[in-house]
Amino acid sequence: MNQGESSARTNNTKPAVNGSTSAVPEWKTETINGGSFRQVDLHTGTNGWASPPGNVFSLRSTNYFTKKQKSPGGDYLLSPAGVDWLKSTSKLDNILSRPDNRVAHALRKAQSQNSFIFAVNFEVSGKEHYHMVLYFAAEEPLPSDSPLQRFIDGDDSFRNQRFKLVSQVVKGPWVVKAAAGQFGAFLVGKTVKCNYHKGSNYFEVDVDTGSSAIMSAVVRLLLGYTKSFIVDVGLVIEAQTEDELPERLIGAVCVIWICRRRLWSESRHWNRVECWVRWKQATHDEDTN
Repeated sequence: MNQGESSARTNNTKPAVNGSTSAVPEWKTETINGGSFRQVDLHTGTNGWASPPGNVFSLRSTNYFTKKQKSPGGDYLLSPAGVDWLKSTSKLDNILSRPDNRVAHALRKAQSQNSFIFAVNFEVSGKEHYHMVLYFAAEEPLPSDSPLQRFIDGDDSFRNQRFKLVSQVVKGPWVVKAAAGQFGAFLVGKTVKCNYHKGSNYFEVDVDTGSSAIMSAVVRLLLGYTKSFIVDVGLVIEAQTEDELPERLIGAVCVIWICRRRLWSESRHWNRVECWVRWKQATHDEDTN
């Protein structure tokens, strides 16, 4: 992380959401606080997630196609709505369609007509299956001509060409930083297999990390062998025409794991998705030791 990124991280601790107000809907407060991966402070928290300032990411600016310039990411398009870290005996696809999904349930209970959920489900498959699910929400309909709405309404071929992940390892062993460097910014659907699911009030991207040998190795290195790391992950619809500039962050999450144990080792084995993996005992042990 360079000096500019460090300054952005220090001076803009609460990322703004475009068009947001100070009031957070009750259903969203429930999803933020009720996840199996808890929300923590960006600078002092351990073993959870936080919202990094958008300016730590460099995105394509208004003159990118003429001068190749990038600019700080700025405000999020959608607001964070929680993170889940799940373990199951089988792969969990289209997780927002499940009647026992806590985020979809909270939105149904709120009977909100305009609210919309955007979720990215990172799947790590093997003998046992792990899922890190990032949830974001909008309280108003997206503009019909926005890059994000075009992405949602497009076909899978179009989506594969546009959905981009930007990331940085803020803290971690040099071998992890070196391995993750090649995935600093990439089109997800051109690198790994993605499945897209569109509902009446949600859109979900299921990312099969195991479909790429290189990405699978990086993910397993990060989650299976590293006991302490901080990673910023941002989601973007890549601008490929002038009218789509500047790029905007859909949302971002900072995963903070500062522990003597590996992240995988903290998961308990559940046979049903409604039995969300809980971290209370593990994080209590770390906070008191």
